This record gives sequence, C-alpha cells and structure tokens, in this order.
Amino acid sequence: MLLYFILFISSRSGWDGTIVRYLLLSLGLFFVAVASLGRMWCSIYIAGYKNGKLVSEGPYSISRNPLYLFSFIGALGIGLSTGTLTMTLLIAALFLLYYPFVIAAEEKKLYRLFAREFTEYKKRVPVFLPNFALFEEPENYNVNPIIYRRHIFSAVWFVWAVGVIVFIDGLKETGVLPSYLLLY
Repeated sequence: MLLYFILFISSRSGWDGTIVRYLLLSLGLFFVAVASLGRMWCSIYIAGYKNGKLVSEGPYSISRNPLYLFSFIGALGIGLSTGTLTMTLLIAALFLLYYPFVIAAEEKKLYRLFAREFTEYKKRVPVFLPNFALFEEPENYNVNPIIYRRHIFSAVWFVWAVGVIVFIDGLKETGVLPSYLLLY
C-alpha cells in the first residue's frame, strides 16, 4: 500500500481538466458510497456474532464474504477517485492477489468452529459474487450497538481515503506537490 501511495503522490492523471477525470471521480464516489453502506449492512449481522455463530442471514445469505465484496467495490472506488484507470487496475490486482488467502484462512477457521453447518452453508452460498436469489432476512435481529459502532469506522475509511485523494490532487494542481508521472 505504501508503494501505491507513493505512486499516487508522484503522478497525475492524464485526464486532468477533462470530463473523463470528473466521471472517474464521480464513479469512484458512487463505489465508495456503495462500499460504505454495504459494509455497515454486513456489520449489523456480524457485530458481536462473528465467532459465536455462523452468520448466514442478510448479506451473508447471498455471499460468504460480503464484507470483502464491499471492500473490493470500495477499493475500486478509491482507485477511480485518483482519476486513473492505472491506479484502479493496480489496486484491483493487489486486492485479488491478497484476499483469496484471507478468505481461505477464514473459511478454515469457520470449518473448525462450525464444521457441519459451515459445510452445508459452503455448498449453498457462493464464496464472493452474490446470488440474490438466495437472499434471506429475518424480521428481527439483535445487534450489539457497542460493537456495531466500532464496525462503522471500518466502513467510513473509504470516504476518508477519497478526501485525502482530493486534498492531494489539490496540492498537485497548485504546484505544492510535483508530479513526475502521467497515468491514464
């Protein structure tokens, strides 16, 4: 991530000043909003339950890893907010290289904790991309507000990241930060 940040700081979008730059930023903001709301939705279901029971309702009824799906959408949003497809593809590649290992480790843990129940869940629910036909939502669900409040912060960091990107872009535009590379 540090190299990604250094690349971003030392480069500028080849689309600066064009409609493409603003379309990428707008699409990035949309993705970040979807990711933040999606992560908050997922957090309602796992806040306080993560290792105590196998959560299979709400977003977990359509994907075994909806938090990571929304994180991926948010990562794409952050990449798009830089105004370059290069940074977007780079962040997507980093995500796709790292998260399969995280998912595999979590599934191993879930199997250890909930062997039979997890095996059935795994047969029914896709690992990443959602199957909306499987959606199930309870009428009522108990949420631990203290733990949920902590989870909210893991959802809003995407918005803060875009704020940092816009601030750094402003520093580049005013000449405070030099740009050495032109990325599209």
